[in-house]
Amino acid sequence: MSSLVVLAFKNMTDAEEMREKLYDFQRRELITLEDAAVVVRKKNGKTKIKQAHSLVGSGALGGAFWGMLIGLLFFAPWLGLIAGAAGGVLAGKLGDIGIDDSFIKEVSETIEPGHSALFLLARDAQLERIEEELSDMEFTIIETNLSPEDETKLRETFAAEEIAG
Repeated sequence: MSSLVVLAFKNMTDAEEMREKLYDFQRRELITLEDAAVVVRKKNGKTKIKQAHSLVGSGALGGAFWGMLIGLLFFAPWLGLIAGAAGGVLAGKLGDIGIDDSFIKEVSETIEPGHSALFLLARDAQLERIEEELSDMEFTIIETNLSPEDETKLRETFAAEEIAG
């Protein structure tokens, strides 16, 4: 079973530092990363997404997934009724693949302007060992599990988005 995990930081640099640590954890087989992206939310509220191609294998979800998820989390609340309708469509699509509204709401409320986050699709994590090694870093973990069926739907949905785009 895979988990969609967000590690949220109260500054704009620690998510990238964490990405490097997770690369080491993956190399040491403490976690399997299927996809990852760093999101920096600038002080003006705009976001910058950096997909972590070096961390993941050929099963990565790609830019369509991260773009839609980040767009839903940060842009839809501010764009008025049109974006609200589009956000509703996206929320419905994410809900259909196992990403629930409470996860979406918690992420959008946690990552404020001036913060950063590392978004991960991961499995097989040795959490106790990882937590020990990360005890010097301060972050919030937000997580939702995806069943194998939900993960398949997620991949199919966003593979279709990549082809259509």
